Parts: sequence; structure tokens; C-alpha cells
Amino acid sequence: MRHQFYIPSNLQVITLPSSSPVAYCGIAVHAGTRNEKADQQGLAHFCEHLTFKGTNRRNAMRIINDIEGLGGELNAFTNKEDTVFYCAIQREHLRKAIDVLVDIVFNSIYPQAEVEKECEVVCDEIDSYEDTPAELIYDEFENLLFDGHPLGHNILGTSEQVRTYTSADAARFTQQWYRPENCVLFVTGTVPPSLLPATASQTPWHSLQPEKTTPGFKDVSGQLFVRNRQTHQAHVMLGTRAFAADDDRRWVLYLLNNILGGPCMNSRLNLSLRERHALVYTVESSMVSYSDVGLWSVYFGCDADDVKHCLQLVRRELDKLMVRPLSMGQLHAAKQQLRGQLAIASDNREQMVLDYARSFLHTGKGRTVNDVMAHIDAIKADDLQKVACQLFAPERLTTLLYK
Repeated sequence: MRHQFYIPSNLQVITLPSSSPVAYCGIAVHAGTRNEKADQQGLAHFCEHLTFKGTNRRNAMRIINDIEGLGGELNAFTNKEDTVFYCAIQREHLRKAIDVLVDIVFNSIYPQAEVEKECEVVCDEIDSYEDTPAELIYDEFENLLFDGHPLGHNILGTSEQVRTYTSADAARFTQQWYRPENCVLFVTGTVPPSLLPATASQTPWHSLQPEKTTPGFKDVSGQLFVRNRQTHQAHVMLGTRAFAADDDRRWVLYLLNNILGGPCMNSRLNLSLRERHALVYTVESSMVSYSDVGLWSVYFGCDADDVKHCLQLVRRELDKLMVRPLSMGQLHAAKQQLRGQLAIASDNREQMVLDYARSFLHTGKGRTVNDVMAHIDAIKADDLQKVACQLFAPERLTTLLYK
């Protein structure tokens, strides 16, 4: 059974069942890249780094040693709509882990000397990322589809912008968003009240996020964008805006995406481009659902001379899904495969806990594997065909080519 309760600071606590001697805990903050203003690009991610650099009680070295000195792991990540700080540790040290997390998230002081040092670390991260076209193309593709909106710039920002940030910039951003009522503390297993930062209260949790409406974006449907990056191979991405997190059609796209270009070697795109024609090493499709809009895309890397052929093969697979509904046997097999993938994924306890916490942060309720499969089981073949026709039409797709 999952429990939720509140503490007087309005920091909501959720606990997930576990009998493991290893505990996972963390604080999910409902703020990410899309909360940045135009002159703050990369600041959410930079603040994530700086949060480990000192509080009134701990300097950077002590923050590290308080967890990792006990054999635990302390980490964090930033997304477009959230930032998560978390650790894995032996259950006997859970009190220390929670104390450290609460301290760094809500009491960090962002010393200017640490800001200046960490700036170079983040700039190195940006340089490394820009040297990896297979990763860079994903963000640039989002930039195209969400042009003019905070979703349309990458999480890291630019080196030029990051080098302008100060301790005061970090403090202003986190004072606005790193507030208890905009966060969720998550812990696995039974948690005695004595381990929590304060005693229980019944104050309802709510996010500080402004009410979101579907943003307007420049229409780039049907267009081809070419970037001369002098890469060894061509990198290609095509796709379109898709469904928001509260749109039930996203479950249909979730199954459809897995059939088309999911992680298994029998995905239709992998069978066509790699196994039958040996044109690519990597081909995959992916989807993401934000609070008010989503995105679906296909990526592959190939020899520059094979781009046209690969695009034709991708088009052929998309057309099949638009024109011909899956048979009952094909639909059953697709659902069974996804069920197995989800079961295996849920065996990764760390990722399962993080996914549940982020789901709760954004929707007010966690999502389990059984919840997901209930949505998948309800899908019919004509649902898949209808969504394919909505999203996969040639005139709807935008294409980005690195050469």
C-alpha cells in the first residue's frame, strides 16, 4: 500500500512499499527548463549542479561524504518540467539521507566561488554534448517544433549564457521554485515519523506552476531542415508534435511507438532498415508527453548516400500502419511484448521509484505498471490506425538532417 501525508512546511511525502535493505529517497521539484525566462536558459540545470555545493551546515565535500562515505549514491537530473535529487542508501542510514536531501534542496547558499568553478564543469558538459550529434539532434529537433517557447531550448543552455550566472541568479531561481509546496519527498519502505523533517499535517499539496494552456508554435510541418555539421555519417530525425500527458491518445501512441521503433530488435523500423537492408546501426522512434503538448519522432544514422533510401523505408512502414489495421494476433503480440518490457523495467527499482515520484509530482497520483497496462489493454486495432493517420501523414512531419 502506498501512503501520502504532509508536514507543516507543506512538503508532501509519499512512501512506496519495499522490504529491501536498500532504500531510495529523493525530492522531486516541479520546475525545470520550461520555467526559465528568456535570459535564464540553462539556469535550471545549473542550479541542479550548484545545489550540491554547500549549505549553512555542510560544505560541498561534506555533502558528498555524508552519503557516499556510507556507501550510498547521491545524484540528480533536470528535465523540461522537473528537477529530481535522489539517493540510494542502506536503510539504516535513511535518516542521514533524508536530512542531507532536505538540507541541500531547501538550504543551499550557492557560494560564488563554487559557482565559478562549477560553471566550467557545466561548460565542459555542453561541449561534450555538442560533440555528440546523435544526442544533439534530439534537442535541436525540439527547438524546431517548439520554436519561441521555453520547451524549445535545450536543458544545458549555452556556454556563453552559463558563464554569466552568479550566486544571486541561482538564489532567485530556487527561491521561486525550490519551495516545499512545489516539491514531493519520496521514500521506499515504511518510514517512521521520526525520520521525517517534521511531524504530520493535513495541508493539501499543490504546485506553484502557473496554469498552462496549449502554447502556439510556428508551423514547420512538412519542412526539411539541413544542418552542415560535417559529421562522419548523416543523422536524421523526423516527427511531429503529439499528445499531452493528460490526453488518453498518448497510450495509443505509446503502443504504436513500441511496435514501430521501440527497443526490441523486432521493431518494424529495425527489421526494415537494419536487418533486411543493413543501412543503419541505430534506428528508433520515441515519444514524450509534457503537461500541455507532446512530441513523437524517428531517429536514424546512416551513410550520407543512403539517406533517401532510409527515408523511403521509414515512409513505407508509416504508411502500413496508416492503411492496414493490425490483426487480432498482431495486436495481442504487441501488447504481450510491451507487458513483458514493462515487467522487466519495473525490476529496476531505482527507475521505478523515480518514475512513480515524477508521475505524482505532475498529476497528483503515482502510476504503476498495472495502471499503464490497463490503458494498453483497452486499445483496439482501429485506435492504432486512427492515431497513425493523425500523426504520420507526410505533410505533418518535419525532418532535420545533419550532414
